[in-house]
Amino acid sequence: MRLHDTQSLKDKRQIVKSLIETTRQKFNISIAEVDDLDKWRQATIGVACVANDGAHVNRVLDKVVDTLESNPSIELVGVELEML
Repeated sequence: MRLHDTQSLKDKRQIVKSLIETTRQKFNISIAEVDDLDKWRQATIGVACVANDGAHVNRVLDKVVDTLESNPSIELVGVELEML
């Protein structure tokens, strides 16, 4: 994702930390920043959801993506989904 309104790594970390916490609480998922740690205008977030129903997992992950896309502070550049 691309981050808007960031001027430093400190700004980035504040935005990403807030985004991760609110998303984790809202959807009861595992979420973390997994790449681009030293780039202050980019972030790569990993999200995991575990359930015994693949359709449920897909719905939850779709809602997570919709929530992230509606955030004006960020721009999703790409989304990859892997079901195991």
